[in-house]
Amino acid sequence: MARGTILIADDDTAIRTVLNQALARAGYSPRATGNAATLWRWVSQGEGDVVITDVVMPDENAFDLIPRVKKVRPDLPIIVMSAQNTLMTALTAAEKGAFEYLPKPFDINEVVAIVGRALHEPARKPARTAAEGEGDELPLIGRSPAMQEIYRVLARLTQTDLTVMITGESGTGKELVARVLHDFGRRRQGPFVALNMAAIPRELIESELFGHEKGAFTGAQVRTQGRFEQAEGGTLFLDEIGDMPLEAQTRLLRVLQQGEYTTVGGRTPIRTNVRIVAATHRELRTQIQQGLFREDLYYRLNVVPLRLPPLRERVEDIGDLVRHFLRQAAREGLGQRAIESAAIERLRLHPWPGNVRELENFVRRLVALYTQDTLSAEVIDQELATVLPQSTGDVDDPASLGELTERYLQGYFSGFGGDLPPAGLYDRVIREVERPLLSAALAATRGNQIRAAELLGLNRNTLRARIKMLDIKVFRSPQP
Repeated sequence: MARGTILIADDDTAIRTVLNQALARAGYSPRATGNAATLWRWVSQGEGDVVITDVVMPDENAFDLIPRVKKVRPDLPIIVMSAQNTLMTALTAAEKGAFEYLPKPFDINEVVAIVGRALHEPARKPARTAAEGEGDELPLIGRSPAMQEIYRVLARLTQTDLTVMITGESGTGKELVARVLHDFGRRRQGPFVALNMAAIPRELIESELFGHEKGAFTGAQVRTQGRFEQAEGGTLFLDEIGDMPLEAQTRLLRVLQQGEYTTVGGRTPIRTNVRIVAATHRELRTQIQQGLFREDLYYRLNVVPLRLPPLRERVEDIGDLVRHFLRQAAREGLGQRAIESAAIERLRLHPWPGNVRELENFVRRLVALYTQDTLSAEVIDQELATVLPQSTGDVDDPASLGELTERYLQGYFSGFGGDLPPAGLYDRVIREVERPLLSAALAATRGNQIRAAELLGLNRNTLRARIKMLDIKVFRSPQP
């Protein structure tokens, strides 16, 4: 007996065939069409228990069709697929009331699992319409699998007021994500207030958060609002929460537990209605073990954890990011620039320890220094290269390798002026630094690429791609 009827709408015959076969094997009764008109006829006649539809179809966009479907059958789960894998696609799917958003290409087993959930979970209400005027410029850029998962999570979180903990290295875009949660969420009409704990003197953090009364301390001439009061009805973004002193942590925990606070020097509790989004680049569990962060506060803040991947784990997004930053520079009057595909490939080889922020600054630097219409691979080589010693020495010697790496980084971060290095020097950087570094890591781990990736702080797939690109021979030694 069929477990349910699944209606499929996609103008790609191959996708219809794959979904038909997989759902039939799973015990469902699939029906497929290549247009929105047939899908609408089936739905309006009361057919189907779940809908799977592409966004772009020949006769109608699914985002225009979904509101009509929801009007006649509000409890019918709709799973949206799209090859336009952007943040706005995921957000729009959530806003229209889709049960789930799936970027193409998708995992067929995941589709079957989502269909099963759709048949048993209660229907979701559509979110409010997002703010107008975003245009083509998105708050987050990237089509990599890592970013697709971020988009899917954000699309769900914008429909809630849950506390979110964003983790990730510096420069990965934690505040951008916090702004997406606010700007596309229920509290978009309220204020977005940000406070960086690392930028505030420790003795002033409680006053910054909760405000103070006149005369509360020396220099308090007037009553001053705190960030909680400023963010009332909106979102409070607490950046670098790991730098908050323990005394302030205790007071913040009280707010999260009881929904009220008192100003510094005040006695009357003040009720608060604020969504908290916290962020840190630190490992808070380690800080808990060291007695630097309260464990109970961690669990209050870590209701929904969201890890942002470093740029080295999403190198396929570098092209989109660079073109986005070039458009930004053009709007700022810095000049219109294009970039060669070969130049993008050069940028994908760079480790980008400063992540997206470093890449953005690098692109702005290119636009400022070079006047040609198209940025070439040679330009990238020149700007990424730095003065290197004539030889690397013995790469098996950690001191020699460490000295070489230190000289490379010092030269890179200090050398924005002066004469440009000769063209092709970037290839020397790859040959004389990265290649022996990877080789040394592989030798130290006896060819174990998983352990070598952990040692280097690289994603395993990134390491494999670089081994192939640099033609590094991997020999697995027998274990002693």
